[in-house]
Amino acid sequence: MRRAILALTLAFAGVASPLSAQGMLRLATTTSTQDSGLLGAILPDFERVCACRVSVIAVGSGQALEIGRRGDADVLLVHSRKAEDLFVAEGHARARFDVMYNDFVLVGPAGDPAKAGGTRLAREAFAAIARAAAPFASRGDKSGTHVVEQETWAAAQVAPVPPWYRSLGQGMGETLMFAQEQQAYTLTDRATWMALRGRLPALRVWLGGDNPAENSDPRLRNQYGVLAVSPDRHPGVNAVLAGRFVDWLLSPPTQRIIGEFGISRFGQPLFRPNAAVK
Repeated sequence: MRRAILALTLAFAGVASPLSAQGMLRLATTTSTQDSGLLGAILPDFERVCACRVSVIAVGSGQALEIGRRGDADVLLVHSRKAEDLFVAEGHARARFDVMYNDFVLVGPAGDPAKAGGTRLAREAFAAIARAAAPFASRGDKSGTHVVEQETWAAAQVAPVPPWYRSLGQGMGETLMFAQEQQAYTLTDRATWMALRGRLPALRVWLGGDNPAENSDPRLRNQYGVLAVSPDRHPGVNAVLAGRFVDWLLSPPTQRIIGEFGISRFGQPLFRPNAAVK
């Protein structure tokens, strides 16, 4: 399943190998890995060890998976587990691997007009928002975050409707800025929230606490996976670089960098590495 570890070991040792030929890797990924700054922190190392360039396409997870289905990306880093498993079942990837996780939090206006801060579970908070007809900003982009949001409305037995419910078709950063301007609630991954909260003074976390350990709703865990697009289904993909990227991303050195990212600035990591040792 995983590429041979020898090529990765040679790369980390600075020894050229046949797999280190210069090229371009097309990475389709969710906006949170870009908006949080994680990609900017880790990708230069991969480009160095592989003597390649990475072209990043940052969109919602649903869009990233569709790009992979067209063969227009070599590797995916996304967070929509059911859709990822379907991607593999359809033959677009041979396997998926856990990489890291964070969690989702509910943010909203400082005054908390829906009293969402008095709830323990996301479905309870969503029901309170609906009862109050308080403004809610949805990404509306079929991203992993949007999928979790829709599942939460269903669990709350609420069909959200305008005018208090706004579906934007935007990424997480844009949705947070809209919530700031319109004094709306929104569901966000914690990493993007922490990276941007200095620009969002009107918003507060009303469900999820200050770190994942304080998040009272286990359904808000946000798992990320990596999938190399299958050359069997899409012969034009750069399967060599995609395989090397998967090995590099799951390797102990990169996992350690992921686990340290954000600590110096925020006092806690923005992502928790959890790649399994194969």
